[in-house]
Amino acid sequence: MSIRFRLIIMNFLEFFVWGSWLISLGAYMSNVLHFTGGQVGSIYGTMGIASIFTPALFGIVADRWLNAERVFGIAHIIGALLLLWASRVTDYPTLYMIMLLNSFMFMPTIGLNNTVSYIVLEKKGLNIVKDFPPIRVWGTIGFIAAMWMVDLCGFNLSPLQLYISAGAGLLLGVYAFTMPGCPPVKSAVKKSLASSLGLDAFVLFKRKKMIIFFLFAMLLGAALQITNTFGSSFLTDFSKSYPDAFGVKHSNVLISISQISETLFILTIPFFLRRFGIKQVMLMSIFAWVFRFALFAIGDPGSGLWLLILSMIVYGMAFDFFNISGSLFVEREADIRIRASAQGLFMLMTNGIGAFLGNYLSGLVVDHFTVNGEKDWQAIWFSFAGYALLLGIIFPLVFKYKHKETGELVVGH
Repeated sequence: MSIRFRLIIMNFLEFFVWGSWLISLGAYMSNVLHFTGGQVGSIYGTMGIASIFTPALFGIVADRWLNAERVFGIAHIIGALLLLWASRVTDYPTLYMIMLLNSFMFMPTIGLNNTVSYIVLEKKGLNIVKDFPPIRVWGTIGFIAAMWMVDLCGFNLSPLQLYISAGAGLLLGVYAFTMPGCPPVKSAVKKSLASSLGLDAFVLFKRKKMIIFFLFAMLLGAALQITNTFGSSFLTDFSKSYPDAFGVKHSNVLISISQISETLFILTIPFFLRRFGIKQVMLMSIFAWVFRFALFAIGDPGSGLWLLILSMIVYGMAFDFFNISGSLFVEREADIRIRASAQGLFMLMTNGIGAFLGNYLSGLVVDHFTVNGEKDWQAIWFSFAGYALLLGIIFPLVFKYKHKETGELVVGH
């Protein structure tokens, strides 16, 4: 078996584990366990809390003491056992604690998956920049495959989705131990704890432009998980008015168009960054979020199905133009000595603090517009669209960045 194929399997399973429950668990918690919007949002918010702490800590373990592929495997095995436990729990406090512990295990594996891939490719003398993207795209395919499997098996509103994720996690955990060894690199100069935690990157806050960029990264990061948290629950609530609609019966399949769109928009990023620069591309992302939420507000699984499909397509621009382009901008602006730390800071602001605040506050918005158990989804989605619109108005006024078109990706001052 070629090393590329082995890495494809690893990347496929990594995101299959996540895709098995990330989109559909919210509907299960809302419609079957009858959790409030705040409770659902807080459970999804555990991923934000975990992103603040454990990726850096697990990274230190892999850098200093234990092979990266072993840390990766152990985390998946423990995470899988926690998901099996979660599948049998129906009360909020216990499920919250289990999913928090699972997030502590799973969120570091996203970075460790990349680390193991990079080290193995390098050991085999392959070009990381050239060979990793075609391998990584199988992660997105794995995510989509998991969504379809859960949907077509009828597990959208069942704890069995957690069994599928746990099974894949156990398989990946064991498989990780068969990967080529990725031992810690011995260095004559020992990194300080502050350096290992990525705190070196906070020097970027000395520049006003970067303060504004990271602030908006956090505010926009709050929007990233909202439709993952409540999208399936929103579509399932149409079961009374559109009981036989495809979007109700197969909500995961409909939402998977978002991930398919994401893979296509990634390919357009180099052109848009060269042509328009980071400020305009970020602005496109913000207004794509406005349309994403607004189309949810006015769409339905019946005659308005095309509006929901359009929202799924728009998601590709909303997510990629912010997440991928923002990462490239940080790579460009950071000193070469702190690039890794700078990427960690970007992830902290978006998937950590931003995602936590977004899930917590969006849950409060859902509860605010819920009367006698009935959610006013139109008001909920328009509220989120208004939030994104406000960001879109303020961002170009405060983020000063001049772009000139060249052959490079990001140029400006």
